[in-house]
Amino acid sequence: MKQIKTRMPQNQESASLMNTPVSHPAFTHVRSHHIQSLDIDVHEFRHDVTGTTHVHLAADNPENVFLVGLRTVPTDSTGVAHILEHTVLCGSEKYPVRDPFFMMIRRSLNTFMNAFTSSDWTAYPFASQNRKDYFNLLDVYLDAVFFSRLHELDFAQEGHRVEFDKADDPTTDLVFKGVVFNEMKGAMSAPTSVLWQTLSKHLFPNNTYHYNSGGDPECIPDLSYDELKSFYDTHYHPSNAVFMTYGNLAPDELQTRFQDQVLNRFEKLDRTIQVTPAKRYHAPIRVQESYATQDEDLDNKTHLVVGWLLGESIDLDQRLQAHLLSSVLLDNSASPLMKALEQSELGSSPSPMCGLEDSNREMVFACGLDGSDPQHAQATEAMILDVLETVARDGVPQEQIEAVLHQIEMSQREIRGDGMPFGLQLVLSGLSSAMLRGDTLAAIDLDPALERLREATRDRDFIPRLIRKLLLDNPHRVTLTLSPDRAISERRNQAERERLAGMKASFDASQTTRVVEQAAALAERQAQEDDPEILPKVTLADVPVELHIPSCKEDSIQQAPAILYGQGTNGLVYEHVVVDLPQLDQELSSVLPLYTSFLAELGSGGRDYLDTQSLQASVTGGISAYTLQRGAVDDEQSVSGYMVLRGKALLRNTDALSSLMLDTLTDVRFDEHARIRELIAQTRASREQSVTGSGHMLAMMAAASGMSPTIRLSHQLNGLAGIKALKALDDTLDDESAMAALAERLQTLHGILRNAPRRFMIVAEDENLATIQQSLGRAFGDAPVVENFERFSPAPVREQVRQLWTTSTEVSFNAKAYPTVASTHEDAAALAVLGPFLRNGYLHRAIRETGGAYGGGASHDSDTASFRFYSYRDPRLTGTLNDFDESINWLQGTTHQPRELEEAILNVISGIDKPGSPAGEARSAFQAELFGRTAEHRRAFRQQILGVSLDDLQRVGATYFDPAKASTGIVTNETTAASDEVKSLGLEKFAL
Repeated sequence: MKQIKTRMPQNQESASLMNTPVSHPAFTHVRSHHIQSLDIDVHEFRHDVTGTTHVHLAADNPENVFLVGLRTVPTDSTGVAHILEHTVLCGSEKYPVRDPFFMMIRRSLNTFMNAFTSSDWTAYPFASQNRKDYFNLLDVYLDAVFFSRLHELDFAQEGHRVEFDKADDPTTDLVFKGVVFNEMKGAMSAPTSVLWQTLSKHLFPNNTYHYNSGGDPECIPDLSYDELKSFYDTHYHPSNAVFMTYGNLAPDELQTRFQDQVLNRFEKLDRTIQVTPAKRYHAPIRVQESYATQDEDLDNKTHLVVGWLLGESIDLDQRLQAHLLSSVLLDNSASPLMKALEQSELGSSPSPMCGLEDSNREMVFACGLDGSDPQHAQATEAMILDVLETVARDGVPQEQIEAVLHQIEMSQREIRGDGMPFGLQLVLSGLSSAMLRGDTLAAIDLDPALERLREATRDRDFIPRLIRKLLLDNPHRVTLTLSPDRAISERRNQAERERLAGMKASFDASQTTRVVEQAAALAERQAQEDDPEILPKVTLADVPVELHIPSCKEDSIQQAPAILYGQGTNGLVYEHVVVDLPQLDQELSSVLPLYTSFLAELGSGGRDYLDTQSLQASVTGGISAYTLQRGAVDDEQSVSGYMVLRGKALLRNTDALSSLMLDTLTDVRFDEHARIRELIAQTRASREQSVTGSGHMLAMMAAASGMSPTIRLSHQLNGLAGIKALKALDDTLDDESAMAALAERLQTLHGILRNAPRRFMIVAEDENLATIQQSLGRAFGDAPVVENFERFSPAPVREQVRQLWTTSTEVSFNAKAYPTVASTHEDAAALAVLGPFLRNGYLHRAIRETGGAYGGGASHDSDTASFRFYSYRDPRLTGTLNDFDESINWLQGTTHQPRELEEAILNVISGIDKPGSPAGEARSAFQAELFGRTAEHRRAFRQQILGVSLDDLQRVGATYFDPAKASTGIVTNETTAASDEVKSLGLEKFAL
């Protein structure tokens, strides 16, 4: 990065004596700051004409990130900001194609590309490791955001429209359509979404957070095209925007693009868009509302939540104090409020709303119970207030406060990036503050504020004062009772039908003609073929030659094999104990997911679970366990498995981590029956709530469950069948004998696993590896000697599955699966490329644009030798299943362009090459090696991907997609499942 020396003003801290980066002449450098704990420099600039802020996080990292954020402050629940987020990406001045966003996904090596709508901002981020690709995406994003075409037909497609059920037949019923309309029908099917939106509505009586920024399906059809354009004109202006970047590109180079492509065409906006403070209550209120369910039994299905409105989130000291208080009260099972909620007989588990929400202008603290009944609302409120009064009177042990400060330090120092690029996570950590015109740099660098907080907590009365100020003496409190209602969904549907019938009845001839003509025009627009060469692209020539895989060294710890990875982990250490899975009978294998989930949640080493939780919080960043099961590289039916126990800590706590890891593996308290009962209830609630968010994954798992032992086990233990089994188990556990039998099974499984063959894996900085190796050796001692060990080897399976699952959802999740081949087969690479090829060329248009689903696609899984089609939050069912079939006909019956193949290959390579965190990359490499996916194998497969031809795609399409072998997995609602059209599919039906 180009830099010049500058003389700092005398009142600057010496820590600020750093090189000032060169900025573009149209920008003024405001300030710079070095964040020691992250080893990055943060620079802030301001555009002289528009006032636009540019925050750049300079890091020695080739994965560069860009984000433009805009303050979007809706005044209703029509979803205007959300629909606008979708529609601005449907063509712009410089790139007048219908779908530049999804077209660029195909023409890019991006590591992240998306758009977000929050409650008071909208953001457009991307990341790439390739310089050419980065600037291609930057050109498209800048033009899309600031010079969008906002075509009325794109609004109709992405937002909402009315069509006749048969688009060209006015005698049929009117229906609402639109991607966001269906997305939000799916999103608001989740009780947790309803819970948060309802709580927000009452906590914020008069500002933007009162409304559903994503859009309430009942309100979305109220939004007009003119209102959408008006919102764009007032909100999508550089003066209302913030540019944020991360990586090793120079700020002035980025600012040149900002200036030349956008900013030189704007003057300063003559208005300030901001969130007004909430009108404060003078006394607490209690409210009761409902959510939709299909359950017959409504007992123990009510959500009870108490929420408080706190102070301003941009006041960093207030924010960290609120985080500290929330963590002290709720961080783990030993925390006083979490302990009370977990042990309460007023509900089955703590609410998912427990904790602090700090992204809005004013923060929210909430807590409560799931699995309760309406009559317990006042008792629950009284219990929560009683706990707060007790803590305010007696305080909390100082070591508990130190444990929370330790967790915040861990979070600040850890380099993450396995689900989302680390640079983007850092950018997002400062975005809310930037949007609210706070101190963005301070929001990213928490160290100074953390030191002030640490100093403040030396006062023993600090936490009691906080509780009184923020909670007990704060009258802006809402107690919400959200009860299940079996009829509310049908009442909403009936109201929608009556609304549509009324609209149709009021139409004159010209309005009827307009609806028919718009449907035809939209269909024509969706079918048009844009010239993709209008858009920039990368090609296969831009693909890096080598796949980066971390190197390791092999060693041992007390005669057990050990693999050591030297990675830049910023002073953190990651320990893994890997245990060979034994062959298990049905009784033991059925509780394996519970065992791994609960292993670190119970007492260990002679302690009860409360003391163990406290110790974990004080010296580790968490301990967890999970299982790995995978087929051989050449045979998906030959399956092996492992249990992995992993933990992380700061280097200074290595010995404590090693000791806790040993206790967790060898000495766990399965006699804590009440605790196990609590954990079962919590797990059930979490798994049930996951269905409407992960329905497509669960449907694919069900569809493919006959393809291999691994996917069958996943479906039975963690998929839809697993959720159903967990609910049935939970319903039996009020019987103490059933509870004792479950604990005995867990104890038996524990005895087998702690004596199974084991190995170790360590990730840390090179210079710390030997220290950690010695620490684990001292803790674990000699490895167990195992004779006649029978390794995990489930029975082969290859059969057709046709399942339909019903739950409380307004939309469907559809999947089909076909049996294929393992990864060493010569067709595996072509099948991997075929997934994005079908999505790009056919499925996206058919399922999302025409069908109105939020998403759809296809992918190959060589581990389970299955090819899966899927749709997500889909208003259709049989039509989408037909689209899956038609995509194969399209593959065989259409002349395809080399460009389409190249785009599909780029999609696959981008996924293979996507970087992770230092620890995550090492873990992925190690786990791949466990199952024979050596570095050589992975690199060879990548080369095969690059060599796939169009002939290969058509050949595998003809080979593997026999309709007679297709399996089906559906998640939908009872009404859809009861239709004659769906019944005719002959699917085996299950109710969740």
